[in-house]
Amino acid sequence: MDLPISQRRLWASLMEMASIGPGDSGGSCRLALSDEDRAGRDRFASWCRDAGCEVIADQVGNLFAKRRGRQSNLPPVVMGSHLDTQPSGGRFDGVFGVLAGLEVLRSLNDQGIDTLRPLELAVWTNEEGARFSPPMLGSGAFSGVFSQKQVLDTVSQDGARLGDELRRIGYAGSASTTDHPMTAYLEAHIEQGPVLEAEGLEIGVVTGAQGQRWFEVTVTGQEAHSGPTPMGMRRDALVTAARMVDAVYRLAMEIGGEACATVGILDVFPHSRNVVPGRVWFTVDLRHPDDLVLGRMESQFRACLAEQATLGGCGLDISPFWSFPATHFAPVLVDRVERAAGSFGFRHRRIVSGAGHDAVYVARRIPTAMIFIPCIDGISHNQSEAITAGDAGHGAAVLHAVALATANA
Repeated sequence: MDLPISQRRLWASLMEMASIGPGDSGGSCRLALSDEDRAGRDRFASWCRDAGCEVIADQVGNLFAKRRGRQSNLPPVVMGSHLDTQPSGGRFDGVFGVLAGLEVLRSLNDQGIDTLRPLELAVWTNEEGARFSPPMLGSGAFSGVFSQKQVLDTVSQDGARLGDELRRIGYAGSASTTDHPMTAYLEAHIEQGPVLEAEGLEIGVVTGAQGQRWFEVTVTGQEAHSGPTPMGMRRDALVTAARMVDAVYRLAMEIGGEACATVGILDVFPHSRNVVPGRVWFTVDLRHPDDLVLGRMESQFRACLAEQATLGGCGLDISPFWSFPATHFAPVLVDRVERAAGSFGFRHRRIVSGAGHDAVYVARRIPTAMIFIPCIDGISHNQSEAITAGDAGHGAAVLHAVALATANA
């Protein structure tokens, strides 16, 4: 099948970007605003300028590469995603969407096609939230979820301030973060789950994203000597927290369907071999595409933890950390993605994203759609994350068709 993009060039670009900040097991490590992130941004900007685009950075470091249209005063159609990764991330999460967008711009140049509206390619700052938390800070600032000051004052686990790191790597721009007109936003991405591959499909037509609620939990017991303190007289914060972790897992399993619950970080104090733990801190991530069900999940989660704290004789504090409601993408753009997939003969289905993406925040302001491609075994946030060159080409072809149709609408 003839595609409107160069699958070979797209794959070569993906592999070249993967060589920047390589992981130790075949993946990538470009933490937000690190030296590796700077190198990835530099390569991206160079490629975009070579494609005839003007590249600017806004005040929180979001990058925009603009290809002029016949009426360049019109708000652009924007494609994009992110270049930052998890500490032991894969080669395609985020970067596929950026470089698929770049391939669209390059292919339009090859074909001599001028669009009515301008096209832009966006790289959003700190999507992953691995170094600076919470995630999606750049797109969140654009959408007004976070103030510019909140973003710039965010401090990482290594003690670095985001605004200082942005200046250090040379990407503290002067363009307004919020005053950036767009007519539509399109984001291509790997699925990060197993559904498309399991069903033998080539394209996921993303209708929206699950709602998420994140919490920080502190369990307080009593430190004691591990020898003289009888088992029945202990207030062991770790044992109580372990029962809570199990309860969180069972909660999602009992609700079933698309419910997800995860404990991702757990810290034990005082972290000594011969001291009964007196305090445990851990994170909880609840997700569901129905906000009513998500609300019930939170209520049950709080009740389960309170019960375990009482049984263990421990204190409990549950602090909300970050959340967003279920997101529904623009029906006209979702339909356009579906028609484009069908026009190429790609096997496809509608799907809800289980992960958060920059598109979730951008959708609060701008009509938005996403395109998923399969990832092998559904593995992501892992150095073994993999896709095929063919699936990458299919996703870029759909992105090309939707971007062209939208820019000429």
